[in-house]
Amino acid sequence: MNTGGIFIGHGQIRHVRLRPAHHAFNYAAYFVMLPMRHLQTVLRNPEACKDLAFPVNRSGLMSFYDVDHGDGRLPAQGGALAWLEALLAEAQVNDADGEIWLQTFPRVMGYTFKPVSFWYCHRQDDSLAAIVAEVHNTFGERHCYLVKAPKWGTTALADKVFHVSPFCDVAGHYQFRFMRTTHDGKQRIVARVDHGDEHGPLIQTSQSGALITATASEIRRTFWRYPLWTLAVMLRIHWHAMCLWLKRVPFFHKPPPPAQFVSVGQVDATSISQSS
Repeated sequence: MNTGGIFIGHGQIRHVRLRPAHHAFNYAAYFVMLPMRHLQTVLRNPEACKDLAFPVNRSGLMSFYDVDHGDGRLPAQGGALAWLEALLAEAQVNDADGEIWLQTFPRVMGYTFKPVSFWYCHRQDDSLAAIVAEVHNTFGERHCYLVKAPKWGTTALADKVFHVSPFCDVAGHYQFRFMRTTHDGKQRIVARVDHGDEHGPLIQTSQSGALITATASEIRRTFWRYPLWTLAVMLRIHWHAMCLWLKRVPFFHKPPPPAQFVSVGQVDATSISQSS
């Protein structure tokens, strides 16, 4: 069976709120990593598409559907990849001519919620041309933060403009930091997103995992290890919201979504010079 170059990442989701009340959690978690341009080539062949171990635009224990991302384009319209490429062209990112990797949660038994997905857009030499953080909230709204010419291990900054949690004001900034490493033949990826405001650091989060090829047996193992995963994600979101409410963390009403669908961040030049 063809794996399509897809990986399953096994690792952790970490979240620490520093104030006005301390609140933290750390869960074992998984995600999928999809080579979107390679998959586009595979999917042009109907027989190869049927032979994919990880279902794409068809049902399965776990699956990926194009309509869950971006503006919901159907596969016949080029799907999520066509949306992402149009976003890059509009932002004048013209050198993302290598692979585009998508780190996201799959559908599980047809159900999905994706708090954040990361698009890693590479050049032909495998360096990063851009990273897009695609954020969804529980109100069905989406927003993207785009960083041009990032580097692994360095910090990128973007103003927070999109409502995610009723216990956080739409103010301050995000700090993004990404790592993809190989050790003893195993790849590992870390996506860290911290939220700070005028008073300093507020929330620190990360999603990390070791990448394992998405064979049919690995998909089954992962499914039974984390049954009803995306339902658990939603339940945990509401559970921790109740915990914050009981801790009397201030509540903020949802403002209208930003007029622009994409916010452009910037690489922190200080962190690059320190790491070079």
